[in-house]
Amino acid sequence: MKKIKEELYHQCELFVEDRLHRIRNRIANIQESLGSETKSTAGDKHETGRAMLQLEREKAGVQLAEAQNLQILLAKIDVSSSSEVIRLGSLVKTSQGNYFISISVGKITVENEFYFAIAPNTPIGKLLLGKKTSDHFNFNEKQYIIQKIA
Repeated sequence: MKKIKEELYHQCELFVEDRLHRIRNRIANIQESLGSETKSTAGDKHETGRAMLQLEREKAGVQLAEAQNLQILLAKIDVSSSSEVIRLGSLVKTSQGNYFISISVGKITVENEFYFAIAPNTPIGKLLLGKKTSDHFNFNEKQYIIQKIA
């Protein structure tokens, strides 16, 4: 299970790196467009264009901060440790699916098995935290039984 946990962690890292790369590229493109907008002398049209670009830059800045927070959360995970209680970094096998408590990435396939990388603050993440093997809970009208924690 340690190898699976390491691969899931790696996939989460790649997800965040890709997201950061795309956001930084968008910010660079906006900066470039802002630079070319300053050379224009079209009056009101020029001001509207600059204002829209600045709003886009602010929005991208917020997205960049969110992605950096994901990176910080990932850095807190120690995949080499395990616990009897579900916490950040736990790999959980349930009767209804497999979960990696980390960041919300969605479905990841490792060794032909599906895992859902979920954040601890998601609805199912909140239900899983603190549970132990053999505990059960209901989510979306389905009963989940915790079979294994790593």
